Amino acid sequence: MGGKLSPFWRTPDRKESEGRLIFPRHQDAEDEIANYASINDAAMPCVPCAGVAHGSCVSCPTCQGTGRIPREQEKELVALIPYGDQRLKPRRTKLYVCLAVTTCLLTTSLSIFFLFPRSIAVLPAGLNASSVGFSAATTSVYLNLTNTLNITNNNFYLVTVVHLDVEVLHQSLVVGKVTVETLLRVSPLRSSQINYMVASRILDNNTYNICTWTKVKVHNVLLHIQGTLTCTYLCHSEQLAFEDYQYVDCRGNATLPPTL
Repeated sequence: MGGKLSPFWRTPDRKESEGRLIFPRHQDAEDEIANYASINDAAMPCVPCAGVAHGSCVSCPTCQGTGRIPREQEKELVALIPYGDQRLKPRRTKLYVCLAVTTCLLTTSLSIFFLFPRSIAVLPAGLNASSVGFSAATTSVYLNLTNTLNITNNNFYLVTVVHLDVEVLHQSLVVGKVTVETLLRVSPLRSSQINYMVASRILDNNTYNICTWTKVKVHNVLLHIQGTLTCTYLCHSEQLAFEDYQYVDCRGNATLPPTL
């Protein structure tokens, strides 16, 4: 051999140094695993439950069922879940979120569409019936008018008419008024009618002469009707104003004046 060393022969120190130079990362990983195992073993040792009741111990999950730990230490365990576990990757998350947002938006839009207050149309339909009387002593004309009022509900919920105030004016003077307490329910997207009667008295010489003059064929009196209709819906009250102008024949259907 002549003092020459075989290339395959190495001292233990040389093998250790070469191993550290060739596999530094592998050695570091092994050191970390060893340290982690030593820390876990020190923190949560798997010890047999000798002399302890069977119901007070549970299987040790870190020992793969080979050991048991006291039950009071069960909540101190740390579970390690692999990165590729399906429980960490929930499926269809975006789909569920989109469905929830779409449902909320659709519900809100429909609620606003159906509950949004719309107009309630109040239109006078004209004179339904009338009766006329005269008083020569006071040159007065008595008119009993029955009018019709059309109410249209443009909402998607029920509307209730609870109050009606009407005034009749002749030449800017109030000649009659009436207050009607009613309970008319108007269905959604439907129309209904209210008939009301107003007793009026006109104290005017010219109007009396026009209505009683037999040589004139046309005996009309212009009346201005204005009123307020009170409606309730969805715990809310609203007043609706209306007005109308009517020509009333004060000669036909003449009757005796009321007893005063």
